[in-house]
Amino acid sequence: MKTIIFFFILIFASFHLLAENGHKLWLRYKNTGTVNVVCQMNSATLTIAKEELQNGWRGKDGASFALTVKQDKEIKGDGFKISKNGIQANTELGILYGVYEILRRQYTGEAIDEEICNPSYERRILDHWDNLNGTIERGYAGLSIFWRSGKDSLVVTKKDRELWKEYARADASIGINGAVLDNVNASPLILTTGCLNRVKAIAEVLRPYGIKTYLAINFASPSVIGGLKTSDPFDPEVKKWWKDKAKEIYSMIPDFGGFLVKANSEGQPGPQNFGRTHDDGANMIADALKPFGGIVMWRAFVYSPNDKDRARQAYNEFMLLDGKFRDNVIIQVKNGPVDFQPREPFNPLFGAMKKTSVMPELQVTQEYLGQAIHLVFLATMWKEFLQSDTYQEGKGSTVARCTDGSIYPQKYTAIAGVANIGLDTNWCGHPFAQANWYAFGRLAWNNNLTSEKIADEWLKLTFKPTASEDKEMLTALSVEWNLNFLKPVKQMMLNSREAAVNYMMPLGLHHIFAANDHYGPGPWWGPKGVRRDWTPPYYHQADTNGIGFDRTRTGSNALSQYHEPLASLFNDVKTCPEVYLLWFHHLPWDYKMKSERTLWDALCYHYEAGLQKVREFQKVWDKVERYVDPERFALVQSKLRQQCVNAQLWKDACLLYFQQFSRKPIPYDIERPVHDLKDIIKNDMERLRRRD
Repeated sequence: MKTIIFFFILIFASFHLLAENGHKLWLRYKNTGTVNVVCQMNSATLTIAKEELQNGWRGKDGASFALTVKQDKEIKGDGFKISKNGIQANTELGILYGVYEILRRQYTGEAIDEEICNPSYERRILDHWDNLNGTIERGYAGLSIFWRSGKDSLVVTKKDRELWKEYARADASIGINGAVLDNVNASPLILTTGCLNRVKAIAEVLRPYGIKTYLAINFASPSVIGGLKTSDPFDPEVKKWWKDKAKEIYSMIPDFGGFLVKANSEGQPGPQNFGRTHDDGANMIADALKPFGGIVMWRAFVYSPNDKDRARQAYNEFMLLDGKFRDNVIIQVKNGPVDFQPREPFNPLFGAMKKTSVMPELQVTQEYLGQAIHLVFLATMWKEFLQSDTYQEGKGSTVARCTDGSIYPQKYTAIAGVANIGLDTNWCGHPFAQANWYAFGRLAWNNNLTSEKIADEWLKLTFKPTASEDKEMLTALSVEWNLNFLKPVKQMMLNSREAAVNYMMPLGLHHIFAANDHYGPGPWWGPKGVRRDWTPPYYHQADTNGIGFDRTRTGSNALSQYHEPLASLFNDVKTCPEVYLLWFHHLPWDYKMKSERTLWDALCYHYEAGLQKVREFQKVWDKVERYVDPERFALVQSKLRQQCVNAQLWKDACLLYFQQFSRKPIPYDIERPVHDLKDIIKNDMERLRRRD
């Protein structure tokens, strides 16, 4: 009998796996019964909620399910209360979020008991670094879903609206409620009438799903497109220009969220161009938005070529201004003090700014983690960051609690993720890159979720067989799928970020990428005429004496920006966590690690471990072929091969380059490099010449 069931399982599985290309993301809902949805109110949002339930219901056939908008003090914002018989929320959007929660639990098999689910952050925003010509800065999944080039670039088509609706549905299903539609390196043209009309059209599609639109703006817009002689925030005409522009935008988009600003950073204009400070610029724009309920997200990503340690500058500039910003200004801070590196300690601004609202900025697009080629699940990285203890208000003052309103009474709480979405059929380039979009939304809603739970949900929603006429057959298939697919692939996801750190930049090394593309290794790159803090040698500081950036009290003293006991912990090489060792210390090659290995040997073993782990991922994926549709299986398999090739290159390039300084042999039980360093460097230089 078991043989017969297994035979039918294979037949069913083969049939099920025919037509998947990843476009449906984790929303592969298909009902297995009917539901009577009871709701006394009507609106566009509630209509979506009803349709989602009816199209995806997998509960008791013929059940009645109530959707009730009713005030409850225990429910916060757009939170909701679920039970087996219905959903209660204070808002219509809360009902929609509750519907997605019910469907998620039905599909993943999680119990549905009476429970209140409140969001950790009020504003959960995706930042799209999309340019008005349709390209995407640090985009690895095709062109923009919002913008395109050509003479008809601003014409809104039926196809546009359909795609935006699919995008909005995906966002809403994981609780995302905001989207910045253009690049932080913003074009002033975004505020012209033609572009604003397109933004209005996008907002109309996103609105029923509860997603506010935001725009990244160029601080010099008044002089570039407004005809003014200056963009000085103290100039009365400039102030009036921004107030008039805000009034124009809100007349078109009443629920417009506000502006994201990158100012005085990497060549972008800002208030410092006019002898003013960040608060001067932010407050001027905040005043223009205030009457309409808009906010300003002012980025703290600033660094000067003259600063002796780039990691110090954001703290140095912004701590002096704590308490000087309007209450509708939020300082948007990258998770680490440098730039979205594979591993960084948390930015010391978190928790330190006590009088100003602060929001984390995470990077969903894998600029520094293999882009759309490497399989790297970022939930583990973000959890490491969110759970980091700042000690600002004593033990337990985690980054999460310092930013979600648990410790400091912020008027607004928010979190942003730099999106990894493009026009590729599967939206993200790599099927597993979808998991990072999903993970960002889930953590933005509930920063206490574990990486394991998020991975488990995503795999079940994205890959698990969804329908069968024979419940016994589906149950048997599910048991086998959980054991032979879910368990090994989930573990692969959970191990993937640490593997990437190992084969790229272990033990606190950072920013040693090849020039500009941030993909392959380039620890040697440092041509004359280029800012030192844009070159890898600035960060690894390798010489015959050792390796690492000295940020101790006798070095740049960057660790003094952390609250005690962290400052002392990081300063003492014996207590500094080894994952940050070379971030804070320059150490000799023969320094003894806790493992009793020398620093040089430890580096070698980390690079080897990372490479071997990716080879293991290849084996894991090959073994699950029969559980995955052919298109997605082949794509992931191809990506893993490319990842393995690149991991080998990282290992060989870094060990052979650093060996020139250490003058020590690579441990003999480690596989030998397969590349020559001179060939790696030559190929890298030729690639740069071709690109230029």
